[in-house]
Amino acid sequence: MAADAGARGEELNEGRRHLGALILAAGASTRLGQPKQMVRWNGETLVERAVRIAREAGAETVLVVLGAHHEQIFPILQPYQPELRILLNQRWAEGMGTSIALGAAVAERHSVDDLLVLTCDQVAVTAQHLRDLVAASHREHVVASTYAGRRGVPALFPEFSFHALQRLSGDRGARDLLQHEDVVHLPLPGGELDIDTPEDLEQLTAPGVSEPDTRAILGP
Repeated sequence: MAADAGARGEELNEGRRHLGALILAAGASTRLGQPKQMVRWNGETLVERAVRIAREAGAETVLVVLGAHHEQIFPILQPYQPELRILLNQRWAEGMGTSIALGAAVAERHSVDDLLVLTCDQVAVTAQHLRDLVAASHREHVVASTYAGRRGVPALFPEFSFHALQRLSGDRGARDLLQHEDVVHLPLPGGELDIDTPEDLEQLTAPGVSEPDTRAILGP
């Protein structure tokens, strides 16, 4: 009976695991010539899409880090508050690492146990892929996505890695942390495509391209 009670207690604790998501949306989109966060695709902006798939993946706390163009992007996200927390990174120009450090600190203060880190412009990312990252972690491992021969975000970071995230700076983001031999990695076909240039945007918004057809423009 005692063993059964212990098992039930573990199940209850497992149900209380607090999943958060950190959406990186602070960049200036200089090569694109317009804020990529506000690009509309299939009836929603890319930043709204990132919020949606994070929620569909089970994130209870969703943090969005803004920086450049925050005055334009904030009104898009305002209707999603208070469930959504919008963070302003005053140091966004120093690189993605500062946004991750800020988000990890806020996630820790909100008692997040596992943190999904993703950008808003990787259109190959789905809620199912985010759920797969969480499932592969077993609460013991950082889990990275792999594409184009490298590891990157989206990635799942358990709470033991939050302090390392808070020490990040510069434009490499969490790339170095994801190279550790203990990091589990899952393939993300097409993960290398993000919306950085007008050519990328032209591919994405070509007539007849919808979200289920993304693989067709990303390649095999």
